Amino acid sequence: MQIAIEHRPARGRPEQLVLLLHGWAQEAQAMAPLADALLREFPQAAVCVPQAPMPADGGRPGGMWYSIEGLREDPGLWPQRVAAQLDALEPWVRAQQQRLGVAAPATCLAGFSQGGLLALELVARHDGLAGRVLAFGSRYCTLPELAPQHSTLHFLHGRDDAIFTLADVQQAFGHLAQRRADATLDVAHGVGHELHPALIECALQRLRTHIPRRTWEEALGGVPVRADACPNH
Repeated sequence: MQIAIEHRPARGRPEQLVLLLHGWAQEAQAMAPLADALLREFPQAAVCVPQAPMPADGGRPGGMWYSIEGLREDPGLWPQRVAAQLDALEPWVRAQQQRLGVAAPATCLAGFSQGGLLALELVARHDGLAGRVLAFGSRYCTLPELAPQHSTLHFLHGRDDAIFTLADVQQAFGHLAQRRADATLDVAHGVGHELHPALIECALQRLRTHIPRRTWEEALGGVPVRADACPNH
């Protein structure tokens, strides 16, 4: 998998690793605003943005992680196509962690749309592969039977998203809350299916201030902590 954008700290070893996955029919450069914001906030982080491995459907510019052709007619194809990409993505993430010397708990896997969906599905399959997931304008392909217990999930969504609707994300968030996942949901009003600056700011706020649920419960002697939804931005 080719890395199109990579930033490392000016001095010293990386303290965090952030891997960004772009959306369907996009180039890696589409994630540059998020990468720049993360680097300003966390200058000791390494940030890598790979280019999706296939050209987008129908001759569209940009790349894709999996084809969306025929999914409306046969949704059963969706999990198969996602699973095929996860088989390649999981060893790639581990290889970047080893190459840059950053452990899984200090890794953040972030993505927009199709890329965010892969990030969610990846930690559902490999709990703890990344300590955090930032899912912008994303949802699950298949709701997980068990919620991750070692990965914190941050959903960041536009209220007017017509591609992956807010209703789908709210359903997933409720599903995860019932299974005591460590998850948050932020919704930006007047925002559609886009990597909007308001959502990027929400993500930075979550990374700055959110203490993982597992940490709180350890400190409180096992007292359950609720998932966090913030619908008004």
